[in-house]
Amino acid sequence: MGNTQELKFESPSFFQRLRGMLGVDFYRLFHTPMFYIFLAIAALIPALIQGTSGMENPQTGEIAASLYSNGWNIIAADTPLYVVSQIGEYANMNMVYIFGGIMVSIFIGHDYRSGYVKQLFTTHAKKQDYMMSKTISCAFAMACMCITYLIGGVGAGLLTGAEFKGDTVSIICAIVGKIIMSFGWASLYTFLNVIFRRYFGISIASSFFFGTGILIIGAAAILGNNSILNIFLYGASVYACLSSTFVTVLVCLACSLAWTVIYNVLGTRILSKSDVY
Repeated sequence: MGNTQELKFESPSFFQRLRGMLGVDFYRLFHTPMFYIFLAIAALIPALIQGTSGMENPQTGEIAASLYSNGWNIIAADTPLYVVSQIGEYANMNMVYIFGGIMVSIFIGHDYRSGYVKQLFTTHAKKQDYMMSKTISCAFAMACMCITYLIGGVGAGLLTGAEFKGDTVSIICAIVGKIIMSFGWASLYTFLNVIFRRYFGISIASSFFFGTGILIIGAAAILGNNSILNIFLYGASVYACLSSTFVTVLVCLACSLAWTVIYNVLGTRILSKSDVY
């Protein structure tokens, strides 16, 4: 009797599956105009803010007071201000999270409107891979928006003659902390879009609502400027300020990772227990 050779088919590992999905998501991201449009929007936001502050009111003839005493305030506030008393304290890199949420909603919403999800889950049953891939790719996109925002903010400040002052290490820590928070925000927006996958308008509205930080501002109005608010996603984003230290970066990293795990687990459970089409 001849020897029979058995053919063994090994299922791909988690990292192999994730790498394949990331390849598709990044290809789609880089080949859609939406990504570059939002990068441009992120760069224009600080330029518009810097350009309009200090302009003359055509009706009264008065010169509007500048929103910032320091050019770096376009990136972050001087201290962790959980209660906003003026628009200048809020108009910084945190605005990227609002527009980034809208971008994530459009990016994921297209999966369902185009039928991509139906095709994907017909051949790829691992829901956690979808959540992880979307979180990573969208976090990358939001981090890129933070970088273009930084370039636009510094460029606009230089053109308008703003004075840039502050400790270099603290400024770098603030910027790094806000970029790190992109992962937490991307996981939240991915989770929201899984919940409202059949309601594109509601998914965008919910992303905008959470991105504005209304919940954390309301909590701060009751609790005050309390460091315990850093357990919230927006709280950690506020914590990254111009008085940041390496500890601030670690807090942002811990909060972002915690929320990434929480939202990915919850999103995976929802996808596994419901009709995703």
